[in-house]
This record gives sequence, C-alpha cells and structure tokens, in this order.
Amino acid sequence: MGARTSRGGGGRHRWAVIMAGGVGSRFWPHSRRKRPKQFLNVQGQHTLIEDALHRLRGVVPAERVLVVAGPEFSGLIRRHLKQLPAKNLVIEPSARGTAACLALAAKEIEKRDPEGVMAVFTADHVIGPLDKFQRCVRIAYATAESERCLVTFGIKPTGPDTGFGYIEVGAALRRSRPRVLWAKRFVEKPDVATARRYLRTGRYYWNSGMFVWCVDVLAEELARYAPKIVRAVDAVVAAPSRGPVLARARRVFSRLESLPIDVAVMEKSDRVAVVEGDFRWDDVGSWAAMDGVWPRDSAGNVSRGNVLQIDCRDTVLSSDGRLIAAVGVDDLVVVESSDAILICPKSRAQEVRRIVDELKRRGDLDRL
Repeated sequence: MGARTSRGGGGRHRWAVIMAGGVGSRFWPHSRRKRPKQFLNVQGQHTLIEDALHRLRGVVPAERVLVVAGPEFSGLIRRHLKQLPAKNLVIEPSARGTAACLALAAKEIEKRDPEGVMAVFTADHVIGPLDKFQRCVRIAYATAESERCLVTFGIKPTGPDTGFGYIEVGAALRRSRPRVLWAKRFVEKPDVATARRYLRTGRYYWNSGMFVWCVDVLAEELARYAPKIVRAVDAVVAAPSRGPVLARARRVFSRLESLPIDVAVMEKSDRVAVVEGDFRWDDVGSWAAMDGVWPRDSAGNVSRGNVLQIDCRDTVLSSDGRLIAAVGVDDLVVVESSDAILICPKSRAQEVRRIVDELKRRGDLDRL
C-alpha cells in the first residue's frame, strides 16, 4: 500500500463521472442506437441518465460532475442534462471499453484538480433508497482518500444470478454498517452451480461496476497494468484541438484493445477495497430485470402500458401503444414498440442482443 494520507479536504476535491456511452442492445426494441437505454424512462418521471445525476445532489456539486460518452450522444446528453456545464461533457474519440473511458475522464479531472478523488457511476442503473446510496458513496470517498486504494461497491446477492461478475472479499477495514472489506479476487459471470456455491459462502458480492479512487492512484495502477491506454490517452489530451496531430492521436486511441476497467486494472491490483452496498441496485441489463423495477402481481407478472393478462405467471409485458393480450403464458417477455415486437422466454432475455446482431448483419438500420 502507498502512504495513507487524507485527501478529502472537506469534500472540495471530490468529483463524479457518469459513463453514458452504452448502447443497451439487450433492451431492444426500446433501446436504439439513436436513443439508447440511458435516455429512456423505465420508472418514475425521469430518464435513467437524469436519475444518475439527481442521485449525486448533496454529495458532489454539479460543476464537479463529468459525463463521458461518444460524439453521437452529445446532443441527447445536453437535452437531458441541461444543468450540466458544457465543459463537463467529455467526448471519447471512440468507444474502447471502460478502461480507456475512465482513463480519459481521470486525466480531465487531474488537469483541473491534481488532488481529485473520482467516483464512477453508470447512466443506466436503478438505485435506491437515496439516503443509503449516498451514505455508501461518502464512505467510499473516505476510504479511497484515507487508504489510497481503489474502491468498488459490492452488492449482496439476492440469488444465484449468472448475469453478473462477482467479487470475493477478505478482511474487513470497517466492521460497522455498511462494511468495507479488502477484495481477494474478481470472478467472471459464473454458471448456476458456481453462483449457488458463492452464495453459500457469504464471501461473494455482485460487481456493481461503480468505483471511487484518487486520480493519482488510478494513474499509478494504469501505468502498471495498462500502459498502452495511458500513452493513448496522454496523446489525445496533449494534442491540439484540431489538425493532423489530433487525428493521429485519435487513430492510436481507436486501435486500443477494448477492455473493461475490471479486466485492465481491478482484477490485477492488490489495493482494492469493497464497500458493501446496502441499497437496492439493478443494472436493468435486460427486460427480465424489470421484475425488480416495476410492481409485481401475486403471480409474478410485471407490466407497463396497454396490457391485459389472464392466467399468466412470471411474465414481463410492455406496450408503447397497441394492446398486448396474453392468456395462460409463463416465463415470457413481450415488448411492443412502434415498428417492432420482441417475444422471448424471460429466461433467455440476455440473448436479445443476438437480434440486434442479426439486424446489423442484414443491414436493417431503421430498426437498430
């Protein structure tokens, strides 16, 4: 471990980054390339990206929140986040995974505040209640500052879910609730038998994909484990705003291997702590996840819009306009939009991206 020094400064060095560049292919047909999942309203009155920013009120001021996305989403972001300062929209030269994305965001924060402490959130999670979430975020900031480590949020599993990566934890740094523990290892999405074994041990958490770290600590770990990313980001940041030098730097960036931050750094680092997230969390990664977001009836059905269900069980039905009427069906997802209807078993909702891949192969751009 590095020397432990407090960097908090009463919170004046605390920043937040919202990653908003995903395409949400498993949420088709509502999530499209011109309006992906983070710009949809899946609950309440606000879109997912608006909720992501609202959750930070009282923790980080708006002038210290950055949003990172590709140029194709800049107009949508400005439309949905009118309070976001223009300089706080960071445009990725190309989508090369969360490792490059966060290296770029960290460099931007470092330019403005070399003592910056950076929290990372995604634009498409459903989280609550607000007070518990914000308490965990403040504890994560304090841990990153005092321990000079990388911090992630682990979610206590509610079942043997195979759609998430897991984190095995070890010794505790903080035993009071919510606990903070050292990470032992990150593991990829398991099969059902392995996930059940993880649950029995009580030592495994879902990997939420949310993080906190001092920007200089992240820089040290990136230099150690992902130097190509560091060099590419440094070249982009140092380049003039236009011209051949910038074009060359962007080409180098675009040729980077696309890596998530978990694979590039977190799985390799020996300085990772886990804050036990005692809030409700869902990454709404597929339509099946809506049974944890929308109200559920006694038969396990969830629905939204113009829907009629008779003798159905464990279904997810969503209508944008036309009536969906279902009789006697189980474990089914039906989603109606203006130009497409999705039908699949709920147990195979993770495979909806295969439809998107096939539409791309066919060149059916109107439905992407």
